[in-house]
Order: sequence, then structure tokens, then C-alpha cells
Amino acid sequence: MSLPHALWTSMLPADEIFTHDRVAVGAAGNRIEFADGSTRLCATSGLWNVPLGFGNPAVADAVDRATRDASYLSLFRAPHRYAQDASEALIELADPSRYRRVIFSTSGGAANDAAMKLARQYWSQKSGGSRSIVVGLRGGYHGTMYGSHALSGDDLLQSAYFVDRRAVRHVSHSDDGEELETLLKREGSRVASVVVEPVLGSGAYALSEAFIDRLLALREEYGFLIVADEVATGFGRTGTMLATDTWAAAPDVLILSKALTNGAMGAAALLVGDRVASEFVRGGWTFVHGETQAGTPACAAAIIAVIEELRRIDVESTARALGAGLGELATSLLSDGVVTEITGRGCFIGLGLRTEDQAPLSGAEVLRAVAAIARNGVLVQPGPSSIELIPAYGFTADELHEVGAAIRSGLAQAQEASA
Repeated sequence: MSLPHALWTSMLPADEIFTHDRVAVGAAGNRIEFADGSTRLCATSGLWNVPLGFGNPAVADAVDRATRDASYLSLFRAPHRYAQDASEALIELADPSRYRRVIFSTSGGAANDAAMKLARQYWSQKSGGSRSIVVGLRGGYHGTMYGSHALSGDDLLQSAYFVDRRAVRHVSHSDDGEELETLLKREGSRVASVVVEPVLGSGAYALSEAFIDRLLALREEYGFLIVADEVATGFGRTGTMLATDTWAAAPDVLILSKALTNGAMGAAALLVGDRVASEFVRGGWTFVHGETQAGTPACAAAIIAVIEELRRIDVESTARALGAGLGELATSLLSDGVVTEITGRGCFIGLGLRTEDQAPLSGAEVLRAVAAIARNGVLVQPGPSSIELIPAYGFTADELHEVGAAIRSGLAQAQEASA
């Protein structure tokens, strides 16, 4: 038996073989070039990571300067100026009245692990370990590290990896918080934190205002920490700089990653509110978490460059305008019966897919639909019985039209092939 290429790719069977039209060799603007010479329009912002377009010169130049001036500096037991400056820029962006400190990480999954540890240590040292349960949402995705894998709410082979879920619970996001309240009535004194995505990355399901209001009220009643995973929604994606900017009160911890460096560096950040930060300072506690590549000079330089670029393009108004165009596209697809549902918010939407007899598409069927759309020149993100559109903020009206045409043709071809 011959083995595939030495590279073992993520989230696909190990025997997958890739033809040249699936091997990326370059990217510029909003398009990716493949080994067969073809290009495709990327309607996923490079897995949410590249809202400013591939090869943004301001970010590239900042990373280049940092790697020359300070190729590597660590945050283990000592700071460096690059990370200090990036921390200040992030706090200023997110509102100093809401957040006080920044912890750097290397990915959304690793940052979620850190947030779980932070919440459990907070309660362990504050009240003797009476609270250890972390609550997530069914269908939520937080990564595949051991902690974040346990917290992710879909079946992702957790049992095969012996992922420890004894201190993790999952509740529905679609019942306006009723199941969460029921859980808290039973175990509220043991809950360390509740972790939510304002818009779930899998399926683009936006939390309702009623759910958010109940979540905030339940925090007041039961005292748990709220962790907002804004890995997918941060930096203007939903029309405001942060999706939680519209909440009546801030989460205790905010997680950022995708778009943080426009994909130039592996990076994530936890923004920690006063309630948690002050307790650690008051108690002189040490948070035992460190990652060798977290907050390096190049990562920090990229973060500052991204923030400056977001301000330059007035990201909130830009994203709202693009979101309106994206909404019109989605509505036309829905009204024409091409898709069956629209979910999400702003520049982050999901389009529901069903068979002719109205059964939800299986995961394999969704992947075949995504492949058919790609053959028509556009890359979209697979979701649960859906496809997702997460375009970069520089998308033009012509590019949105191109996305719509590819979806129409691709889905028609996929349906014809399955008949």
C-alpha cells in the first residue's frame, strides 16, 4: 500500500489523496492560487484568520521588522516591550473599563485551555476549590487541545482520546438559557465558569438577546465567571469591534485569536477583567501557564499592525456595509430555494442545506457540496448541514456576485450528482 504525501492534514481521513487543484501554493488579496495554476476566491477569510486580505503589506512589514530587530524574546518570568505595547493596544481597543490584563497564547484552543485553568485557579485559591465545573454550549467549538476538546460541544472523538469531561457540562444555546438555569439550580455552587461563543463557529448560530440577558443575570445570582470565546467574532466580524460590545456587562475573560495577526503568526490573547485580575494581584497568586511561542516580538508587532489597519479602514462601518451586501446575497439564495436557512450575524453567516425531501445534509454531503462550489471558483466553509461565508472586509460587490454564482452552480451540480 502506498502512503499519501508526508504531510498529514487536519480533519480528513488519513488516506486522503490531493490532486494539484487542491494544493495551495500562494495567496494574495482575497484569492488563493493552487498547484495546477488555478485560483479561487476565498469566502472564508482563510478560516476567519485574514479579514484584511492575504499578504497585507502593513502586517508583513511589521513582522519583518520585528524578526530582524528581536527575532525571539520570551514571556517566561520576564516581559518585553513588544508584548507590553501589544497588551496596551488590545486593552485600549477592547475598553480599559472592561479589561485590565492580557495573557498571550498561541491558538484559540490553547487559549481556551488557559481560560479553563484560570477560572478553576481563581475559585480554588479564593474559596478552597469548591468550584471546578466549566459549562459550554452544545454545538460550540473551542479547539482540540485536551481542555478545549473537552469543552467543545460536538462529537469529536472525545471518547477515543480519553478526554476528561467529568468537570465539563453542556447546555443548549437555542432555548434562551432555560437549560443553563436548570443546571445552575442543581450545580450552581460548583460552576467555575460558563464559556460561550457570541456566534457559534459551527453553524454560525448567534446567541439571542434573551440568552445573553439571562446569562448575565445568572452570573449575578450564582457568581460564576463568564468567558466569551470571540476567536471567530472579534475585530469587527459581526459589525462591532467585539461582538460582546453590545452586552450590557462585560465578560470576565475574553478570548481572541482568529484575525488577531491577520493570519501572519500563530497567536491568541486572553483579556482579563478586573474581577479576576485584581484577585490574583491581591493574593499574589502565580498563574502557572506558559507557551514558548506566545507573545513573541513578531506576534506582538503583527497585532499592533492589525489594530492600526482596522482603524484605518474604519472596520465597524466597513463590516456593516459588507454585512448588508452579504445579507442581500443570502436572502436571494433563500428566496430562490437554493438554501433553506440563514443564520449568523454581520459578515459571518451560515446557509442551511437540505436534500430534495428536506432532510438535513450529512457531513459527507456537505463536503461534497463545498467541493462542487470550489470547482466553480469559490472556497466556502463547511458547517453542520450548512455552508458558511466569512469574507474578508475588502470584498467587492463583484466578488459577492461571484460567490453567489458559484454557490448556485455548485449546489446544483452536487444535487445532480447525488440524484
